Amino acid sequence: MVLMVALALLVACTGPAETPAGISPDRAEDADGRTGDGDLHLPEEFQISIYRGGEILGGDEIAFSSLFSGGKPVVLNFWAAFCPPCRAEMPDIQKVHDAYGDRVVVLGLDIGPFVGLGSSDDGRALLQELGVSYPTGTTLESQVVSAYQVRGMPTTVFLTPDGKVHRTWTGFLTESMLVTLTEELLGASAG
Repeated sequence: MVLMVALALLVACTGPAETPAGISPDRAEDADGRTGDGDLHLPEEFQISIYRGGEILGGDEIAFSSLFSGGKPVVLNFWAAFCPPCRAEMPDIQKVHDAYGDRVVVLGLDIGPFVGLGSSDDGRALLQELGVSYPTGTTLESQVVSAYQVRGMPTTVFLTPDGKVHRTWTGFLTESMLVTLTEELLGASAG
């Protein structure tokens, strides 16, 4: 069964797919239009155990919503240790993280344990091997996979500073594609 899930996810990565800008996540809103996360409209709030970048993010155990406290957009990359396209795009994600510095929060979220593509230890070992220093971590909350519409590996979700999903990209991202989508996110996040 685990092998079937892993193969299905790898097959799903063969070509990029994206959702249109401004998709509406299924989430009940309060009477004032907020989702219960303060002023954020996140598809799902969840806890993150940080692998790397705790000093950047403010601790080793954080709530995802805390990434938005600085009013910056967030690039959330779902990956797994035994996902070849995930591994291949990590150096480009590192370059984009380095280039954009404090303008965008980049977070790699290891979901390998949920999809049968590696353990948390495997994820940490991959980060070490590749010299990844951008913030990464994992969560114990499996509902994150469906809430953020992860349908293949890797999946990258671009969120505006108010927590709204601007765009979701399923599949491998090159540095130039990631720059284009990050610039688009910054434009959508301005004003």
